[in-house]
Amino acid sequence: MNAATARQTAERVARDSYGRLLAYLAARTRDVAGAEDALAEAFASALHTWPVHGVPDNPDAWLLTVARRRQTDAMRRRQTRREGEVHLKLMHEEMDDAAMQQDNIPDRRLALMFACAHPAVEPGMRAPLILQTILGLTAIDIAAAFLIPPATMGQRLVRAKARLREAGAAFAIPDRDELAGRLDAVLEAIYAAYSKGWTQIGDTAADRLAGEAIWLGQLVVALAPDEPEAKGMLALMLYAEARRAARRGADGAYIPLDAQDTGLWDRAIIAKAESLLHAANRAGPTGRYQIEAAIQSAHVAGRVSAQTDWRSIVALYDVLFALTHSPVVALNRAAALAETAGPREALAALDSVAGDPRMADYQPYWATRGHLAARAGDRQDALEAFNIAIGLSTDEAERHYLIARRQALQDG
Repeated sequence: MNAATARQTAERVARDSYGRLLAYLAARTRDVAGAEDALAEAFASALHTWPVHGVPDNPDAWLLTVARRRQTDAMRRRQTRREGEVHLKLMHEEMDDAAMQQDNIPDRRLALMFACAHPAVEPGMRAPLILQTILGLTAIDIAAAFLIPPATMGQRLVRAKARLREAGAAFAIPDRDELAGRLDAVLEAIYAAYSKGWTQIGDTAADRLAGEAIWLGQLVVALAPDEPEAKGMLALMLYAEARRAARRGADGAYIPLDAQDTGLWDRAIIAKAESLLHAANRAGPTGRYQIEAAIQSAHVAGRVSAQTDWRSIVALYDVLFALTHSPVVALNRAAALAETAGPREALAALDSVAGDPRMADYQPYWATRGHLAARAGDRQDALEAFNIAIGLSTDEAERHYLIARRQALQDG
């Protein structure tokens, strides 16, 4: 096997198994940073060894064995009583690795997610910590999702891992009385992961991330069947997933929601989302994800019936903004408001977040401003906004869509 093939295999295993292997390693030492270092060294060793000796029959078990040895070596260097006990435990477990089959490696990702939401970790860093440890997102990706500078996010993640280790948090699903206090961070991380996978269409790794997020959402709903927000979050992801096949044309061109072929929508997934949303609404107080899912439900109903209830959608955004005070919610509300009150009133509403520094590099803000200004007849403002949005676009299909809108505006 050549080096390129070995690297591709290692990268595939990293994508498919990283979170599961990290959770298993961290559960033994309660040291997330140490587990990350050990696993990184194991992957590096694979890139060196596999081209020479071939990819093992069970790559996961091979990586786990090497990573455990790295952990054991690290314990030898630290020699505290508690770490010495963990060291002995690791040595005992190491003897079983050679015969371990992939299906026998316990999946402890959900336990690690709830551990990352431990009270010792700063509330605002619990979801980002989950995204990095379980789903392997980089500090840059996480910073973009939470509108925080990458360097700041990186520093905060390091501190969060240190606090988790110092607290000696149990890597286990908490009891019901502790579950509620940690659930919000877990749901936030899962949905952020799905959003990341949703925006990068055509990317195999992104598709895998979106599928992983839905799977984790299903796990949480099964774990906490009485939690309405868990159902609401899963419903929200499923509404989006049902439209995946309609988001691109045969030539790969970007197709906005109002132009999508609803015949390509997956009605079975939509039905599942509707069922989850109704169950969530019956179960208790309405939260963020239930409201967002209700907005998506209204969009689905509007496209199918050709009569979108924009006033209800604006009202739902009003409730959502009162809960979150999020500039992104204000942005989406302004886009919906244009359908009931016209583009000029929508632009006035959008001005409420224009001074928010987080919007300066937020591509959807500039794309929305460009669309609204074009509808209002403010040609120059629209062109300037489209130029910025095009420069900030990372999705090629969406960038070409915006370029076409700008060209049409120039020609008109």
